[in-house]
Amino acid sequence: MSMNAFVYRGPGKAVVEQRPTPTIQKPTDAVVKMLKTTICGTDLHILKGDVPTCAEGRILGHEGIGIVESVGAAVNTFKPGDNVIIAALPPAQHANTAVAVCLLTVPTVAGIPYADTSLHSANVKGVSKEALVMISDALPTGYECGTLNGNVQPGSSVAVIVFVSLPPNHDIISVLSIAGGGPVGLSALLTAQFFSPSQLIMIDLDENRLATAKSVGATHTVKSGPDTVKQILDITGGRGVDTVIEAVGVPKTFELCQDIVAVGGTIANVGVHGTKADIHLERLWSMNLTIRTRLVDAITIPQLIKIVEGGRVDPQALLTHTFKFSDVQSAYGTFGAAAKNNALKVVINFD
Repeated sequence: MSMNAFVYRGPGKAVVEQRPTPTIQKPTDAVVKMLKTTICGTDLHILKGDVPTCAEGRILGHEGIGIVESVGAAVNTFKPGDNVIIAALPPAQHANTAVAVCLLTVPTVAGIPYADTSLHSANVKGVSKEALVMISDALPTGYECGTLNGNVQPGSSVAVIVFVSLPPNHDIISVLSIAGGGPVGLSALLTAQFFSPSQLIMIDLDENRLATAKSVGATHTVKSGPDTVKQILDITGGRGVDTVIEAVGVPKTFELCQDIVAVGGTIANVGVHGTKADIHLERLWSMNLTIRTRLVDAITIPQLIKIVEGGRVDPQALLTHTFKFSDVQSAYGTFGAAAKNNALKVVINFD
């Protein structure tokens, strides 16, 4: 049997192809029929050629919700017919996350390794299926790689960099594609509020994303420009920001982190970097800084499900567009030109 899959065919090219339907390979596997998925900023990085571990022929996508079709003999938590959230990556205790990018794929049917810990029940009261897609990747990535890695503390100041201005010879729309439209940065903004920081600053070029950030808890928004550093220093009384979360993946944003971080502060990198970024130790060597990197391992999904079910976070606020899988090329085009289309998170339906 075969299925439709969206397949990476080299930088700038992805097409729908027929692929064999996944089957159980190991006793810990499950096969899941997809209901809804979304596009991650990492998918856009892959299309740009920034992720060398993803070779040509890889099926794009690594998040979503679905219905279990079959399970291996060692799977104890789930059975055929169960509605599930798919973790973007297998938990760290079961997989080397350094090589796990794109291990899970989201065609019309997905083969899921380590099903007992890579799947989570989607029977969440009062939460739409579309919103549950956010728990697959965007929310845990913002929480784990941004908020937790950033060591957000009560009363601290936090800046989330979703996009900054670039020299005039750069194509703004293509760079916004790298940023992935901002859902992970906004997820970091949402989850940072768990720890009651006194200042939450969102930095971006897109007025729509800044307005969204303000509506979901940002205390300050800064439209990126030549005076970005001055604005941040003015907001923080000249001391800089305790936690800076880089949610883009280009050198200029990582340099901005170094320009605005406070003495003793933390820089948490979330963005996927396709080119080298400089660390200015000639300025930073005496500042007692922490710089942390991380790839999401989804261990916080059970906690986030409870938080979303309890109404403490509303992922629905970050969903802006819906497409059918037959329109997947349009979905990628819309998300890739996020500023032009006022796009945050797009949902792709298989049902």
